[in-house]
This record gives sequence, structure tokens and C-alpha cells, in this order.
Amino acid sequence: MRYVQVIFSPTGGTQKVADAVTEEWGNDIDRIDLSDAGLDFSKIIFEESDIVLAAFPSYGGRVPELAAKRFRQVHGGHAQCVIVCVYGNRAYEDTLVELQDLAEACGFRVTAAIAAVAEHSIMRQYAAGRPDMQDVRELHDFAKKILEKLKGNNGTSHVLEIPGNRPYKKAGAVGLVPRAGKKCAECGLCAEVCPAQAILKENIKTADAGKCISCMRCVSRCPEAARKVNGVMVSAAALALKKACSEKKKNELFL
Repeated sequence: MRYVQVIFSPTGGTQKVADAVTEEWGNDIDRIDLSDAGLDFSKIIFEESDIVLAAFPSYGGRVPELAAKRFRQVHGGHAQCVIVCVYGNRAYEDTLVELQDLAEACGFRVTAAIAAVAEHSIMRQYAAGRPDMQDVRELHDFAKKILEKLKGNNGTSHVLEIPGNRPYKKAGAVGLVPRAGKKCAECGLCAEVCPAQAILKENIKTADAGKCISCMRCVSRCPEAARKVNGVMVSAAALALKKACSEKKKNELFL
């Protein structure tokens, strides 16, 4: 039996949540990084005895299209799967039900689900510092309850009651494409780590708007803090989300 994270976490928030869960499962945790454009995901095959944590951020209430495309290539092998969606304190809407459908289409048995909050990847004033210590304790408790269920599962399963709608809400358009300013040293790191391969080393200061998914990895990884998105657009978006994000949202467990 293996414990495996299948994860898409461009700026690290989803990774923090996933790590808080799997810390309770021991130290021997494998990881498959769906943000790695160089991997052949069709060669990833699980066995029925494996326990998989599939963790994704919510982008506008949906699973990021690029992450979904790569996840669809994985062979679940009837392994038990815990699905996790992570959102920036607004709402996760249809993300969790979409993730459930994706996992089942890959051949996983979805046996538990978590919706968790992490610091917003663009407007960092929302859910700032989360997951915090209280969140981590709660996620540890979730993990213990899930593990009890997984170890007691005799192969049977039941349909999880997960919030969301089918058909899913329409995916939003990408509107915030980071670009480099004068501080850019042209080191090329942003091009190397871009999950969507939207940045070319030959044209390092901009990004292909047709490929960019606004994940903000290039912004978070830039050693010179040179890459940014349009400040006016961010301020407008933050104002629009202020009411929805003003109340501290809770983490949720579905068993």
C-alpha cells in the first residue's frame, strides 16, 4: 500500500493543506506534481491498495482546466481517493463535485472529500496566513477520521453528498497575466516553473495570454519580485470580492 499526493499547487497554498492532511498518515508519502509540464501523466498507474490524496485549487469555482486535463490521464486502478479543493475564502462552488467526477472517471473510488481555505493566490489580503495553526489542527483531525474510514473500508462505497452543481458553472476567462518590470534579471526561472509553459525564455518579460492560467507561480517564485499583474485590475477585483470574503470560511469534511 502506498500513500500518494496527486497535487496541483502553483503557489503552495494547496500543498500546505495537502501536507497537513497527509502528516497524519506517516512520513512515506509519494507526490505527483501536476504542475510539472515535463511529466507523462498517462504512465501513472495506481493499484487498488493505494490511498491517494488528490488536491486542487479552486479557480473561479472550478477545477483549473490545465490540471483537470493532466489528471484525466492518470489511471486510478480502483484505488481509494480523498479529494481536496482549496479556495481563497470566497467560495468553491462546483470545484469539489467536478473533482469527484474527474477522480471517478480516472478509476478512483472517492471515499472522502475536504474543502479547505488557503491564502488567496492573487489578493493575498483574503485568508492571509491560512492555513493557520487552527486550520492545521482541524485538518489533522479530518485526516484521522478519514484514515479510520479508509482502513475499515471492505471494498464497498457510498455516494458522498458533496455541495455543488451539475452541470458545472461556466469557467471564467483568464484576465490577469503577469508581466515583468524593470527589476527583471532575465534569469529564466519563471519560464522553467510555469505550469502552462506560457513564458518563453526568448521573450521572458511577458507571457502568452492564450496559455497563461493566472496561477501566479511566476510571481511567487521570482527572486527579484519583478513579475506582477495589473494593480488597477487587482484592486477592482479585490473590491468586488470584499463582501464575499469578509467572513472567515470554515474547512469542511465530507465522509
